[in-house]
Amino acid sequence: MTSPEYEHFIVTVQQNARISRDAAERATQATLQTLADRLSKGEARDLAASLPAELAPYLFTDTDAQAFGVDEFLRRVAEREGVDLAAAERHARAVFSALGRLVDRGEIDDMTSELPSEFGPLVAEAQSRFAALLPGELFLQRVADRAGIRPEAARRATEAVLETLAERIAGGEVDDLIARLPVELHEPLRRGKEAHGGKATRMRLDEFVRRVAEREGVDLDEAREHARAVFETLRDAVGEREFLDVTAQLPEEYATVGARP
Repeated sequence: MTSPEYEHFIVTVQQNARISRDAAERATQATLQTLADRLSKGEARDLAASLPAELAPYLFTDTDAQAFGVDEFLRRVAEREGVDLAAAERHARAVFSALGRLVDRGEIDDMTSELPSEFGPLVAEAQSRFAALLPGELFLQRVADRAGIRPEAARRATEAVLETLAERIAGGEVDDLIARLPVELHEPLRRGKEAHGGKATRMRLDEFVRRVAEREGVDLDEAREHARAVFETLRDAVGEREFLDVTAQLPEEYATVGARP
């Protein structure tokens, strides 16, 4: 017979992720095992001690913390669970939420201190803070609707604009975007950041649009309209304050594509 605490944990995951009980148990195991990879031995054991006996073995580790980001975290969860990245992200958020309900705040804070800022959306669940993350599919659909293009074209447009934006702004602002956007949109941001070593590259709007057009394979007028659609959706996704922080580095002429107030 399982403990009431274990039942409560699994039901929380099941309800938050809207999955079956069996799937909730698989998601819990995959997420906690991956969390054990990322935490120090001491912290993993402390966290295990705060959980029901049925869950504690998933956090057992005899190796040092592995330094990887949230993208790799979700990739490992997806691989262990046998689901795609979008599902892994939704399930991991549900598991972190269950942790926040069962584990005391001090222990959650200790866990959080070992995770980089890009884990923010997951950590927010454990800290019982609201972190609205616009799903990748909905992000792309809004771009498609605003630009009047098909979803597959919206993906190309979104990736082209985000990669170019990541070249244009400082690496720290790119990291802030990664922490607030779904995992499907992380790769173009990382490519743009890595292209210039995380340093902002000055470029006028016409050069920005030219790079978007080249990456997307469209003409300049289309690239400009697609950039507008992506920036407007980005504002929806990250909120007004974060959007202003990200775009504060851009010249006033970027207002014509919705990148400035």
